[in-house]
Amino acid sequence: MNENKKIEKETVEVMSQTSVAEEPKYVSYDDFSKLDITIGTIVSVEVVEGADKLLKLAVEIGEAQPRQIISGIHEYFEDIQFLVGKQCPFITNLQPRVIRGLESQGMILAAEHDGIFSLLIPHNELPSGTHVN
Repeated sequence: MNENKKIEKETVEVMSQTSVAEEPKYVSYDDFSKLDITIGTIVSVEVVEGADKLLKLAVEIGEAQPRQIISGIHEYFEDIQFLVGKQCPFITNLQPRVIRGLESQGMILAAEHDGIFSLLIPHNELPSGTHVN
């Protein structure tokens, strides 16, 4: 293969990968509005036995009993007790899912980029159960 055809082929491959990666993934407002995003307060945290990444969080979201949320965030916290008392947004209307034999009743919202992890914490304390609009 001559050099021009090789460069042309590589350019086409890169362009096709780029165009696919840049296509936005839209959801309708109606679909987004189905999510119940609620501020919860983490009241206790435990390591899930036999799992390197999983933590079992008990989260107060304004209900009679705290919710159990299983989350793969252990690797980001040397001292998991740091999480106790933290407020974060949680998706609270996901269908429960069994993870390592434990029912997870929601999902914590957090962000990670290039190994840098961050909880999404409100800058003011809010009552547990406050809905995110």
